Amino acid sequence: MRHARLFPHPDTPCLRVESIDVSIEVQAGVDLRLTYTVSGDIASLLIPPAAPPQRSDGLWQHTCFEAFVLAGNGPGYREFNFSPSGEWAAYIFCNYRDGCAPGAMPAPAIACRTSANALELTAMLPRLALPDGRRWTLGLTAVIESVDEKLSYWALRHPVDKPDFHHTGGFALEVERA
Repeated sequence: MRHARLFPHPDTPCLRVESIDVSIEVQAGVDLRLTYTVSGDIASLLIPPAAPPQRSDGLWQHTCFEAFVLAGNGPGYREFNFSPSGEWAAYIFCNYRDGCAPGAMPAPAIACRTSANALELTAMLPRLALPDGRRWTLGLTAVIESVDEKLSYWALRHPVDKPDFHHTGGFALEVERA
């Protein structure tokens, strides 16, 4: 199991969030399990309410967690969005922000729990949703919405002046299939 910490973009701080940590586990070469843990004043955040676990676009406009998965040297990659509501989205890109045909991808399993000091979201991506390859480079990110409806953008690394989760300079964590 690997651990990583996300950092807010300098232009979009969120003082109510102390940290966002991610645990990454590749399970027997089949699934990728990501657990995002937000620590801080959770009551000051807007958390989408529970909804049917279905595919939904635009999740990044509110609190959500994302994973970008690049196989080998790319240039193609996949983007996955996980909402605390249980909704999700998945996209296939041929190049930087160049979407390909979406294709059929199995749904991730998402579980979310909150307390006064933490929000924890676990997403299990089935192998069939992930790109082929023995090695993946991950871009792990989060969008946090506060009660004043301001968005804060968190990532492993922010390689450019404006938040841009698609920039491969932010894909900063390598993992291998088990």
